[in-house]
Amino acid sequence: MTRVTDAAPRLAEITAKTDAALAGDPVGDPAFDALRIVAAETGLPHRFAHDLIAGFALDAEEWRPRSEADLYRYCYHVAGVVGCMMAIVMGVSPHDDATLDRACDLGIAFQLANIARDIEEDDRGGRCYIPEEWLVEMDIPPGQHMKPPFRKRLAVLARRLADRAALYEASARAGAPALPFRSAWAVLSAAAIYGAIGRKVADRGEHAWDHRVTTSRADKLRFILRALGEARGRAGMVIVPRPAELWTRPR
Repeated sequence: MTRVTDAAPRLAEITAKTDAALAGDPVGDPAFDALRIVAAETGLPHRFAHDLIAGFALDAEEWRPRSEADLYRYCYHVAGVVGCMMAIVMGVSPHDDATLDRACDLGIAFQLANIARDIEEDDRGGRCYIPEEWLVEMDIPPGQHMKPPFRKRLAVLARRLADRAALYEASARAGAPALPFRSAWAVLSAAAIYGAIGRKVADRGEHAWDHRVTTSRADKLRFILRALGEARGRAGMVIVPRPAELWTRPR
């Protein structure tokens, strides 16, 4: 991970350009002009864009989660809210909170898998997204979690992250019937691919960070083909209520 030395001015620039785009003003930057068009065409709630910027701000402040709830809040701001925005682009109503919750769950599942996979990489960059309370629970001193004596304990926490990711992935899958066929196919494919990453990290235990965990092309193809069948049969899926114990995005 590369450290950014000018985070504050970058954050200010992103904020200003986002505000201009959401106000309907041409920005002169392709990414933000695209945001202006998409937001106008889809009725994208402005709060989602602001919530994403808040995630950038957390990283700019080198923020670290203290509790499990803090972890989910971070995952929402950097990934869950992206799921919400993508759902709206796919045709979900901005007022369909039930489906947006499922979309948010998918983003959180992705981020939890990423955090589990990238613990060593984040440590090299001076970051740690494992809740401090979890580290204390495992009696791992601050900043020492990648040291060899603590690898087995760290593996326990990585599996916990993967297990949490699986819960959010399962919840997200229940939102597939609300999506058009192609969108559902894409979402279910991505859910399977990222879910496999989390499971591989958990299965490798203390060796999870010896080599970066990836999914092969063959695995990706298998997941995509399986998701094709799931998307075609999504109308017959049994919709289960969203588990009450899952952290819920801010309204």
